[in-house]
Amino acid sequence: MTTGERTEFDAAAAEKLLRKACDVARVDPDGIEMQRFGDHAVFRIDGGRIISRVGRSPDRLSSVRREVAVAQWLAAKAYPAVRLVTEAEQPVVIDGHPVTFWEGLADGDTYASTREMGELLRRLHELEPPTLSLPELRPFDKVNQRLQRAAIPSGTRAYLASLADELAGEYDRLTFALPTGHLHGDFNVGNVLRDAAGHPKVIDLDGFVIGPREWDLMQTAMYYDSFGWHTKAEYTDFVEGYGCDVRKWSGYTVLRSVRELLMVTWLSQNAGTNPRAADEVAKRVDTLRSGGSRRDWAPF
Repeated sequence: MTTGERTEFDAAAAEKLLRKACDVARVDPDGIEMQRFGDHAVFRIDGGRIISRVGRSPDRLSSVRREVAVAQWLAAKAYPAVRLVTEAEQPVVIDGHPVTFWEGLADGDTYASTREMGELLRRLHELEPPTLSLPELRPFDKVNQRLQRAAIPSGTRAYLASLADELAGEYDRLTFALPTGHLHGDFNVGNVLRDAAGHPKVIDLDGFVIGPREWDLMQTAMYYDSFGWHTKAEYTDFVEGYGCDVRKWSGYTVLRSVRELLMVTWLSQNAGTNPRAADEVAKRVDTLRSGGSRRDWAPF
């Protein structure tokens, strides 16, 4: 469902797009609140009863259509993932930007345990492959797209682009130990929430791709190993839930560096409008340059 023309994209513009989409989808735009601003602007509606995702740019349309198809596939498999809401065809396209509406899960801040995360990820990877077409994992495509639109110093952009080129060569030489298959693409504790009944569900389905299973294991490992955001006991529970400790794989340090680069470039998109994000990007880039500890990286 499509309407309108393209517009500039910031938090205010995203809310304006959402209000137009609510009208098309017959959703009451009551109590709209910005939740986060990244590749999508994510809003809570009606106290979090509905979550809406507004695509940052029109080039997100194909991936959002795939996200909708993934949600329908997981629902058909009775896999515990977030469900689409509204009777309108999704995504609703406003001024070229794709907008989707999802069920809100409890308060949106109640996360699954790491053991549940490991079990859910293993169960996801064990599903029969979907019939829908998923793209291959191409992590450096996102780096280039983000750097093109990031409001960061030219020296920082040049450094990150050079680092991406270096890591791309190392990534191409990796030998993966686990099978290739469908991936969530962004599997971390922030994307596994409890619903009102307390059951864990996987959210943010827009990153599904085909690739090495190690990719989905990396963030939980890094949140423990690099950042200290998980305890040792929590990480042990995740490993037991899934059945593999990716840190023991020979390519772990390379893939960790790739993931760190993606974390920095993801945040760099907001550096021009969010001073806190700009400061965090600068801090992260300093540690990438120096090889220093990542323990003071703040979660966003």
